Amino acid sequence: MRGSLESLGIVNAKVHYQLPVPKLVELALAQNEGILAPNGALRVYTGKYNGRSPNDKFLVDTPAVHDQIDWKNNSPFSPEKFEKLYSRLTAYLQKRDLFVFDGLCGADPEFRLPVRFVNELAWENLFAHQLFIRPTPEQLAEHEPQFTVIAAPGFNAVPAVDGTRSECFIILNFDKKIVIIGGTEYAGEIKKSIFTVMNYLMPLRGVASMHCSANVGDHNDVAIFFGLSGTGKTSLSADPDRWIIGDDEHGWSDNGVFNYEGGCYAKCINLSKEHEPLIWNAIRFGAVLENVDLDMETRELDYDSERLTENTRAAYPIDFIPKVELSGRGDHPKTVFFLTADAFGVMPPVAKLGPEALMYHFLSGYTSKLAGTERGITEPQATFSTAFGAPFLPLHPLKYAQLLSDRASRHGASVYLVNTGWTGGPYGVGKRISIRYTRAMVTAVLNGDLDKVSYSMDPIFNLAVPDSCPNVPAEVLKPRQLWADKEAYDKTAKMLAARFIKNFANFEGMPDSIIKAGPKT
Repeated sequence: MRGSLESLGIVNAKVHYQLPVPKLVELALAQNEGILAPNGALRVYTGKYNGRSPNDKFLVDTPAVHDQIDWKNNSPFSPEKFEKLYSRLTAYLQKRDLFVFDGLCGADPEFRLPVRFVNELAWENLFAHQLFIRPTPEQLAEHEPQFTVIAAPGFNAVPAVDGTRSECFIILNFDKKIVIIGGTEYAGEIKKSIFTVMNYLMPLRGVASMHCSANVGDHNDVAIFFGLSGTGKTSLSADPDRWIIGDDEHGWSDNGVFNYEGGCYAKCINLSKEHEPLIWNAIRFGAVLENVDLDMETRELDYDSERLTENTRAAYPIDFIPKVELSGRGDHPKTVFFLTADAFGVMPPVAKLGPEALMYHFLSGYTSKLAGTERGITEPQATFSTAFGAPFLPLHPLKYAQLLSDRASRHGASVYLVNTGWTGGPYGVGKRISIRYTRAMVTAVLNGDLDKVSYSMDPIFNLAVPDSCPNVPAEVLKPRQLWADKEAYDKTAKMLAARFIKNFANFEGMPDSIIKAGPKT
């Protein structure tokens, strides 16, 4: 039986294999896993864990992978501890109803990874079905999983027994080609565990593995958008005037760009039909809504509510977006955007980067962690996350930076830093930069308008900032002008510049040309 789990040590389970969306929704509702919202989406509540738990993620340290892994950025887990925990987990799963989805990761057949998802919950299997590439009947007939994800939210680890840090665990075993997840119902762990797998496998094959969205214009002009959660990857790639390739994870090979996934996982706090119509209309039957507040009597959704978490999410197949590149592939990018959400309100909203600045800002990966994205984050915090995705990078960060730099140089891509954070003051004083202005700046880059304007160097951040941009007030481009207290701006900007410099000191042996491309104090 193609859905058999005996090879995983799971016997006597009732396996529901490759169920269609209506059946998964029906079973999730029957098991009280969620509620059907008025727009037809399945709304679920994930409880205590409403964001990723990076401190509970481990890689099994075996001789085959030990020398490849960057252990400064990843927590080791011994093979012996893994076997004991895995044995307890499989014992827990015996005789249970389990939902199995065989899917694909990677739109380019040359680099495609067949994956099996085994879920205790029907809604999480629906999530996997919608987020990953759904195989054709012919592909399914030949499907041989090269990695398996087992997600059992009802099984809690015992730290004193299992060697974990809490009841929650996300453990990747590259030797056994298995990911085990327990103690958390947050579906983002399923998605990001396979992204971590791809971030290990792809660079070893010469592919730049990227935490970015991608879209393409009518003239085959591909753009990619790097950024951590909440910086705008999904919103900016869902452009009504362009075709979306993917919203979060891509590879860049000699063949061009290809999406890893078959769906989107959009942050939907403050979602509005006016500003994000494509995402708004994509939330319908078959979509999953995580932790969106709703009135239990009327079942009306409240996208503006932060009562449960700010990290509210919508998961839906990418073809729920009307303008989508269904192949999941595109040519070599002409434009690369680095997105950041500066909580201090001092960085310019758009700046052009040269080759050295590309390396500096990609390795720095500055942004602000937004509330709810990770457990314990209740307000924006400044952070540096290499490659705009450090939690998902098994290899040394220079591997990812060099691959991106080589690709961008080889194909003549322009690179821009775009700040979607605060302006007129820091978080709590200023306000978030209008998405209307951000879209105008991105459009100006893509259609070449910013190639025709003059630039000035920011004296602190050492960035080339355009002096004008269509449909954006000039003062918005120069954040110091919007601060009432200019001295406070200077002090805050220099403080952030010092943080950049301190963080970059962690990268030993970098050429002076790259170091000098960063901020100055």
